[in-house]
Amino acid sequence: MTAPLPDLNTEEGRAEYRRELRRVALPVRLGGIGMILVAALVVVAASRGFLPQQATLVGYAMLAIGWALVIAAVHLRTRHHKRRLAEGL
Repeated sequence: MTAPLPDLNTEEGRAEYRRELRRVALPVRLGGIGMILVAALVVVAASRGFLPQQATLVGYAMLAIGWALVIAAVHLRTRHHKRRLAEGL
């Protein structure tokens, strides 16, 4: 069972609900952002000659996976929001 929906008519209730939404899928979102940053470093290092040129392909694959994780986190958060609002009605 989930916690009761905070009172969204008050500023404190809205702030509490925003904090709740920020925690939804946080590991997935942070993992995706971290992977995007590492992928950018790999691509830049490969383009500057610090890594073999084949590392560019790995970097782009990591970039795609990172963005997929971020999009999945947004989807999970949206689904959570819709479900929570449906509970409150």
